[in-house]
Amino acid sequence: MRPWLVRILLTLWLLPAAAAEPEGVGPLRGTGDLGLAVERARGSVLLLDTTLQRDIGRIDGLGDLSHASAVFSRDARYAYVFGRDGGLNKLDLLSGRLVRRVLQSGNAIGGAISQDGRYIAVANYTPGGVRIFDSQSLELVADIPTESKVVGIEDAPGNRFVFSLWDKDEIWVADLSADPKNPKLTKFADIGRQPYDALISPDGRWYVAGLYGENGLAILDLWNLEAGVRRVLPDYGRGAQRLPVYKMPHLETWAMVGGLAFIPGVGRHEVVIVDVPTWTVVGTIPVIGQPVFVMAQPDGRRLWVNFAFPHYDTVQVIDVPRREVIATLKPGKAVLHMEFTPRGEHVWLSLRDANRLEIYDTASLRKLGELPADSPSGIFFTARAHRFGL
Repeated sequence: MRPWLVRILLTLWLLPAAAAEPEGVGPLRGTGDLGLAVERARGSVLLLDTTLQRDIGRIDGLGDLSHASAVFSRDARYAYVFGRDGGLNKLDLLSGRLVRRVLQSGNAIGGAISQDGRYIAVANYTPGGVRIFDSQSLELVADIPTESKVVGIEDAPGNRFVFSLWDKDEIWVADLSADPKNPKLTKFADIGRQPYDALISPDGRWYVAGLYGENGLAILDLWNLEAGVRRVLPDYGRGAQRLPVYKMPHLETWAMVGGLAFIPGVGRHEVVIVDVPTWTVVGTIPVIGQPVFVMAQPDGRRLWVNFAFPHYDTVQVIDVPRREVIATLKPGKAVLHMEFTPRGEHVWLSLRDANRLEIYDTASLRKLGELPADSPSGIFFTARAHRFGL
C-alpha cells in the first residue's frame, strides 16, 4: 500500500467517533445556557436560549401557573414546574416536551429538589402537607401530613427538606438520607405567627422564615438543630402602625453578599442591611418604593430591586460598596421577576402587563433586546440546578 494512502486511512481511523451525529438525534447541544419563562395566563412556558437571546419553543398544557416556580435536575436537562393547581410537571428541555404531569393536590405553593437530585418535594395548601416524588418517574415516594398549609419549602444539605407551617407556626425538617420512604421529621414549634415564605442561605446553613402575623424573622441553624429556632430582627415588619403592604416581599431571592444580607423592608421604601453572623440590622438603603425582590448579581457587586404597586414599572440598581442607588430603570408595567445569566453578564426581566421579556447588560445597564411573552412571570435558568434553595 502506498505511504500516502496509509496516512489518510490512519487519520480517518483516529477521528473521534463523536464527529458523526447519531441518526435521529438531531443537533447536539448542552443545557447550560437554557432556561424557561412562565406564561402564567396560558399555562405554558417559553424555552429560552440565553446565548442566542431568543426563545426556542413553547410547552403548553401545564395547568394553573399563577404562582409557578421551577427547579432543575442535576444534569440540567429536566425542569420540574410546580403549579398553583397542585400540578407537578416534568419537562424535557432538549426535546421541548412535557414528559409527565401529576395532579398531586388541590392547591400547591412550590417545591424543591433533593441534594442528590433523586427526589422532588411539593408543598401543598390543600389538603396541606408535603409529598415526595421520584424525580425520574414522578411516582409517589412519601406523604408527610401536616394539618396546615405548607410554605417556604427549601432543599438543604444531607438530602433534607425544610418547610414552614402557616397555620401551626412551626418549622419542620424532613431528613430523607436514611429512608426516603419514611423521612425522619424534626419539628420546631412556636417559631412566630404565620410564617409566609422562607429562604436558605447559599451555603445551605441558615433557614430563614418571614412572619406575616408579627414582626421579626425565625432563624434555624441547620448546622446545629439542637439549638432550635431563634427569633431575630424584632423590629423587622410592618411595625405598630401596620403600614400598607401591596405585595409581601419574597424571601427566596434575598441577596447575601460578603457576610451581609440585603432584604426588602416590609411596608417601607428601603432595603435593610443585616449582618448574617449576628442577624442584626447594620444599615438601610432608601429606594423608590416597597421592594419585592432584592437580587445580587453573581459577582455580588450590584443589587437589582423590583417593586410592588404603584412602582411596579421600576427597577433600581444598587452599588454594594457605596450602599446607594446608582440607576433607576423604567422597563414597563409589572416587572415580576429578574434572572441573571450564570456568570451575571446579563439580566432578564419579565414584564407581565407589557407581555414581553427584556434583556439588559449588567455592566452598562443598556437594554440588549426583548422577546414577546404571554403574561410572563417567573424566569428560571438551568444554573439553578447547582445551587441550594433555587
